[in-house]
Parts: sequence; C-alpha cells; structure tokens
Amino acid sequence: MAYTQRLAEANLVLPVSSVGDSYDNALAETINGLYEAEVIWRQRSWPSASAVEMATLRWVDWYKNQRLFGPIGYIPPADAGGNYYADLETLDMAA
Repeated sequence: MAYTQRLAEANLVLPVSSVGDSYDNALAETINGLYEAEVIWRQRSWPSASAVEMATLRWVDWYKNQRLFGPIGYIPPADAGGNYYADLETLDMAA
C-alpha cells in the first residue's frame, strides 16, 4: 500500500498488473537491477551481442539452479520448486 500510495503522491502513473497493483513491476525492476549489476556492468565492454546473450544465459541458469536462497532454506529456487511439486504429489497420494 505504501509503495502505491507514494507513486500517487508523486503524481506518477500507477503501473497496473494482472492483479491490479504495482508490486509486480517492483519485482521485475529488482531482478533487472541484479542482472545489470551482476552481469552487464561487471565487464567494461562486450565484444558482441552474442557474448551478452551467453553471459545472460549463464546468469539465468545460475540464478535458478545454483544460487542458494536463504528464505527457502539455502537451496536453489529450482530445488524448492521441485520439492513443492513432490509434496503436492505426496498429498494427492495420501488423499
């Protein structure tokens, strides 16, 4: 609420997502900021667009499959997703 209210106070157009708030854009901007800081700006210049593409693919793979994320138990997000769906299957079998 405070974020959306602050945007309105600043007379900024509120970005509307599928759920009707501006938090989705804030999350996307956070990820974009991480990407720029961890990939793009670490190297002074890039030899080609394909070099940027390869670095991006490596970063996305690391971000999803190798990065240890504290709020979910210091495991990679992909593992957390796999655990979630495995738990759903276990619950379905129990029911």
